[in-house]
Amino acid sequence: MRLPEEFISELKYRSDISDIASSYMQLKRRGRNLVGLCPFHGEKTPSFNIYTENGSFYCFGCGAGGDVITFVMKIENLDYMEAVKFLAQRAGMTVPEDAVDDSISKLRTRVFEANREAARFYYSKLYSKEGANALSYLHSRALSDKTITRFGLGYSPNSRFALTNHLKAKGFTDSELIAANLVFKARSGNGVVDRFVDRAMFPIIDLRGNVIAFGGRIMSDQKPKYLNTSDTIVFNKSQNLFSLNNAKNSGSRRLILCEGYMDVIALNQAGFTDAVATLGTALTTEQAMLMKRYCDEVVICYDADEAGQKATARAINILRNSGLVVRVITIPDGKDPDEYIRKNGENGPVMFKNILDSSGNDVEYRMAKLKKSYDLSTTDGKFSYLSQAVKVLATLDNKIEQDLYASKLASEVDVEKSSIIEQIKKSVRSKYYSDKKSELSKLQSKLSGREDKINPEHMKKPRATIAEQNLIAYLINNPDKLPVIERYITPDEFVTDFNRRLFSYFSTRIKESKEPLTTLSADFTTDEVSSIAEIISRYSTVAATDTALMEYIGTIKDESSKPSEQAIASSSTQEFDSFLKNLKKKHK
Repeated sequence: MRLPEEFISELKYRSDISDIASSYMQLKRRGRNLVGLCPFHGEKTPSFNIYTENGSFYCFGCGAGGDVITFVMKIENLDYMEAVKFLAQRAGMTVPEDAVDDSISKLRTRVFEANREAARFYYSKLYSKEGANALSYLHSRALSDKTITRFGLGYSPNSRFALTNHLKAKGFTDSELIAANLVFKARSGNGVVDRFVDRAMFPIIDLRGNVIAFGGRIMSDQKPKYLNTSDTIVFNKSQNLFSLNNAKNSGSRRLILCEGYMDVIALNQAGFTDAVATLGTALTTEQAMLMKRYCDEVVICYDADEAGQKATARAINILRNSGLVVRVITIPDGKDPDEYIRKNGENGPVMFKNILDSSGNDVEYRMAKLKKSYDLSTTDGKFSYLSQAVKVLATLDNKIEQDLYASKLASEVDVEKSSIIEQIKKSVRSKYYSDKKSELSKLQSKLSGREDKINPEHMKKPRATIAEQNLIAYLINNPDKLPVIERYITPDEFVTDFNRRLFSYFSTRIKESKEPLTTLSADFTTDEVSSIAEIISRYSTVAATDTALMEYIGTIKDESSKPSEQAIASSSTQEFDSFLKNLKKKHK
């Protein structure tokens, strides 16, 4: 059963999208709308819009859109029912549970419960005879029992059925355990077996304290060394960070970004509770945007090896583009933070703090790295260094920052500062035109429909698709015009299936005297809602005159009357000639 529409309507009335969104991001008034930097992707120019008149949002940069429920679903990584409950609690409302068919929410709850029980099981095994080797390993990494308990570390026994049997005895089904990725189907096809075997276990906990996944380090020489939970109904590795649940309470607006679990845990034990790590993948834009909610500055603390340096360079761009201040730590002798702190014993934390406090920003790091790559005693070396350094400085938005580094660069290579400034300006102009060309290419691709995954017919029928979208946007904002529209066109005359479905959906709601957008999040997928939000956002550019309305209808009817490619291919000579004659008449 569905939630009563009256409840959803009241919930959205009490949950103003402007108020909700402003608790996650900064918004500015622009006419009737609000704009800001999108919380779902990195950007420097605001492209996120809130349309206060209909309670919707749309980002022209990444295409995210919808209503207040969709916004909460995306930013809190919740399903529909969880987002409704989240907003209801905030608004002081009670969700009518008896009217809900929330099978997905129930499965999510069971996965959370299975993960929590698994974490308890792993922890108990760590301090049993079976876990002696794993406990010895953690102690050898200088982790105290207090730290082990704080992070809930554990051990998965060297058996394919240890966790499976334990969780089944607790009432969990095979399908629930598979959904949690704690087990997988046996090769024989009979039953399920444990995913994690003979590994030191690291629970991954979300911001609400739920165990959502695990990382496991093998205790033998087998590969892979680390194994992580695959994406599940409660976990997406590209949208979560290890120990962010601890770091968000550190009282600091800084995060230390590490490569792995052990670095984070070692830093926490040493008093640096603002450390986090990615989860077996390279840093993603989603993770950078998540960090931005809890910090203003990120200190990259990756390994000094070649892989770590490449990861650092990539992370700098992602973090900077997300609007974060970036610094980079370089640990002496190429050590990682865990090893560095252990090697220096009691002085480890103080010595690491000195490195942390003296770490340079990302520009200084990149410039120093470049300088090491070239022989500045030669003309060719100076020229190459200067050329690459100018490209780095051209990425800076702050002119004062550019000027300061240009002065330093001029003294290093004994070149006039004015010449360096001129080269920076040329590089900036080149980048500007390159970006504009890229934007134009993306716009052309968008208009052509090549990237429209929701309406796959868009690419083959762009003229009809745009006319249909404009008509739908017109209808949503002028529901009183439905009788006029229906006098001239029916859903059957729509050319694309998705837009036909939308037109029928909104028409039915209007006829039933219902607000067109109230139940979007319940009736469509998140991607479909984003597509609808884009159509709604068109309204400010869609002419709302009777003449424009008839043009939309005329275009749709014209496109609808055209035979399909298949019909043309299978037509007789007489039918084909007739088609050509009609086409010529229309264009006279």
